Amino acid sequence: MFTFDLALVWLDLAGVFFFAVSGSLLAAKKQFDIIGSLLLASLVALGGGVIRDIIINAGPPAAFTNPVYLVPPLLAAILVYFLFSSIQRFTSLLTLFDAGGLALFCITGTLKALGAGMNPVAAILLGVATAVGGGLLRDITANEIPTLFNARDLYALPAFTGAALTALLWNIGTFNAVTAGVVAAWVFAFRVVAWRRGWRVPLAVRGWHRAGVSSGADSRGRD
Repeated sequence: MFTFDLALVWLDLAGVFFFAVSGSLLAAKKQFDIIGSLLLASLVALGGGVIRDIIINAGPPAAFTNPVYLVPPLLAAILVYFLFSSIQRFTSLLTLFDAGGLALFCITGTLKALGAGMNPVAAILLGVATAVGGGLLRDITANEIPTLFNARDLYALPAFTGAALTALLWNIGTFNAVTAGVVAAWVFAFRVVAWRRGWRVPLAVRGWHRAGVSSGADSRGRD
């Protein structure tokens, strides 16, 4: 069985950093000040983990008991502050960092749920909630249409496949550093390719059409 205590912390911190950068990039786009950038980075980076730790009753969330979790949002805000003026492909960069956070958090959320004794189905759901929770809070706070509910984009589905693969590998005893890397790469690639190619899932009602969207128009217009 994969011993993940230390590895899980590093995966978690990497996910925190990726999500934090996406939050600071969105803050820059919205012309927030540096404090707003730091707060939005912290919200997206730590929100999913806080939700996870509360649900599994893990005591005070790690974000409030381990000061190291505050370092990635600070680094992200500083990085974007100095580099944003030279960024030409804003949307692409935001999506790439968001996809990185999504790929790591769906794994860590599922692992923590399994480690807390939750059944595989519940662990998968918690993994997805961990992955998408911070992005949902980020978009709502910045007055954006949440990516989770955007009919023109896939967001939860890549996280779901990653969480499901993690639970499956864990239960058959083959989850390790290598398979974790494969799952993370799969989720990242799925999310980015779906965004680039404009893949979508059916709308809530059969026969409905997406208003104002011509075939392939938004995929061609991505920067």
